[in-house]
Amino acid sequence: MDEFFQPIHTYQVCNVMTANQNNWLRTSWIQRHGAHRVYAEIRFTLRDCNSMPGVLGTCKETFNLYYLQSDRDLGSTTRESQFVKIDTIAADESFTNVDLGVRRLKLNTEVRGVGPLTKRGFYLAFQDIGACIAVVSVRVYYKKCPAMVRNLAAFSGAVTGADSSSLVEVRGECVAHSEERDTPKMYCSAEGEWLVPIGKCVCSAGYEERKVACS
Repeated sequence: MDEFFQPIHTYQVCNVMTANQNNWLRTSWIQRHGAHRVYAEIRFTLRDCNSMPGVLGTCKETFNLYYLQSDRDLGSTTRESQFVKIDTIAADESFTNVDLGVRRLKLNTEVRGVGPLTKRGFYLAFQDIGACIAVVSVRVYYKKCPAMVRNLAAFSGAVTGADSSSLVEVRGECVAHSEERDTPKMYCSAEGEWLVPIGKCVCSAGYEERKVACS
């Protein structure tokens, strides 16, 4: 059960008595749908090694996250050596025998960026090296700047760039009955926010500006 006493389904492993563990869990192929960078939100539980007697030399409290890009679903032909490491992930909270006694496990949530992505899709993989861990859920998403009208220019929604510092330039289109004064542009940040508005459109002769339109 989770911290709200709700039943949960998990992928779990707890081979903490044997050294040199190398257990892998891989997702199915995920299409990127034009995203240059995605984010993986992982919810998991992890047991405190100190709460288990006789495992201090073999028990771990971390796991590794990897990814592999491909232009098609590779099925079961992927190999460990093909994957690129994203990060080693540790738990902010681990559970003990006391938590087990009341059937209450502490959920951790970690988010990691994955990219830059250049192929049609990718896999995520989790490597266990000797932890007592349960993966509860994995959510993969990307960020984009929403469509909007600013300075009488319409900007279509834009997917964010490939890294955390990239800005994607987007040119706006003047709304009906307006014309460019200076070329309207904005930049889509990695967090999905519009920045640095430049230029504008003005209403054509015989029309006046009313909020985001000329009438």
